[in-house]
Amino acid sequence: MKIILVDDEKKFINMLAKRLALRGLQADVAYSGEQALEKAAKTHYDLAVLDLKMPGISGFVLKKKLQESWPRIKCIFVTGHGSIDKNGDQDHSEDIFLAKPLDIDTLIETIHRTIGPENTRRP
Repeated sequence: MKIILVDDEKKFINMLAKRLALRGLQADVAYSGEQALEKAAKTHYDLAVLDLKMPGISGFVLKKKLQESWPRIKCIFVTGHGSIDKNGDQDHSEDIFLAKPLDIDTLIETIHRTIGPENTRRP
């Protein structure tokens, strides 16, 4: 199972990756949508945890671009904003949204629900 965390808040995303690693979940990090796409061109990711609002490529646009190459990738959105603007041409009925500050246990539970606990450990 390959996971990528994408957020322009470097301190937040680095700490999140460390906290997941302590719980047996390894994840790559990217600090922008553009960097995430570069990494995804070299590595197949099964799950992406995406900040909703980032400079440049937003989380929604990034999901769409990732799914062009990997249609089965699962995405979890995180946001520090009170409301979520779901306007646009994408269907968001299946999307998962978590609010910042992010509770690590809630994220891990959501990852397990999204991809199954048997798939969350790297071989």
